[in-house]
Amino acid sequence: MTKVLLFAALVACIAVPFRVFVKGEQTKHRYKTTLALNGVMFFGLMLFTGVMMFSGNAFAAETAETAAAAASSTATGLGYIAAALSIGMSCIGGGIAVASAASAALGAISEDSSILGKSLIFVGLAEGVCLYGLIIAFMIIGKL
Repeated sequence: MTKVLLFAALVACIAVPFRVFVKGEQTKHRYKTTLALNGVMFFGLMLFTGVMMFSGNAFAAETAETAAAAASSTATGLGYIAAALSIGMSCIGGGIAVASAASAALGAISEDSSILGKSLIFVGLAEGVCLYGLIIAFMIIGKL
């Protein structure tokens, strides 16, 4: 029953804008109808999923061993996520920095070849950001 309702909501959210924008019926009334229907379907679906998510049984009493094991596994999992984010975000930032610095360095070198050493320093500093993220990730994993 739940899967059928979710599928119907998905089809309704896709079908109305498709009819308005693809068929060319772009009137002010159609825009308002589409916006209202999408808002009702979105917030209705969010309310429905919130009720379904929190309608389960809650167990208040847990043994000390299960609580400690759950806390330990949560901390370990968050540590691995932190290490992954450390590497990933530093590599994204380093890639953006290298792209900017290298393109500017190539332009400057094409005009004056004597500034090759100075431009390589800036590109190397940008690459160092990735290495710092890797070092931090090793430090995080070492603490786990």
